Amino acid sequence: MMLYVWFVIAGAFAGVSAGLFGVGGGMIIVPALVWIFTAYDFSPEVVTHLAIGTSLATIVVTSISSLTAHNKRGGVRWEVWRKMALGLVVGSLVGAGIADMIDGQALQAIIGVGALLVALKMLFFSNKEQVGKPLPPAGVQFGAGTGIGMASSIFGIGGGSLTVPFLNWAGLPMKQSVGTSAACGLPIALAGAAGFAWFGQDVVNLPEGTIGFVHVIGFLCISVASFAMAKVGAKLAHVLPALMLKRAFGVLLIFAGGQLLLSGLGVI
Repeated sequence: MMLYVWFVIAGAFAGVSAGLFGVGGGMIIVPALVWIFTAYDFSPEVVTHLAIGTSLATIVVTSISSLTAHNKRGGVRWEVWRKMALGLVVGSLVGAGIADMIDGQALQAIIGVGALLVALKMLFFSNKEQVGKPLPPAGVQFGAGTGIGMASSIFGIGGGSLTVPFLNWAGLPMKQSVGTSAACGLPIALAGAAGFAWFGQDVVNLPEGTIGFVHVIGFLCISVASFAMAKVGAKLAHVLPALMLKRAFGVLLIFAGGQLLLSGLGVI
């Protein structure tokens, strides 16, 4: 029973973070699940893959909520989404296949490096709008979607930290970049979660209550808690200084990413 409580706590924290910092909860959920699954003595070979697959499944729910809210405000450029969507799906499925071939410890180190890179970007770099420039060709948008989908699936995230900078570069204003990125999270999460569920179906040392590399109860608990608490985070975001929030999240990711990297390398 305590395991379920930890799932709810992780989901609540991820939801508040998503609302506060404007990023998906994947960068919070994956490290949290790695720690939870390890503490409950799940097989080390499956811990990281199970954390990523479960995280992607939860992002299906949160991305629907987020894209709906942005779409109501006209923040989703569906013509851009359509050109990227197939690439996002293909990339996510390929990413799940690549992750399946990587050892769990090595995968932890890779995710740790990814979290550290996102942290550095949040702490030291900002997205610059290039409004008014023509959109890149459809092939470039498809290619970007493929790359973003592949990386996001390996890291267990919705891809906002990659999609928003691309859309900024492509000429979309920040609000449309964020809204369209939220919509892009859905095909990433659907294809990525399906891929991890498929590639994990024949793994023998998975715990009970899983569909491949997706922990069903973990998915349900985290989804409900993060969905509810994202609204709290969004309200706090309008009260607290934006720069302070950005730096706080960057520092949090440095700790989480550093721990995963060192653990993956066998240092701790």
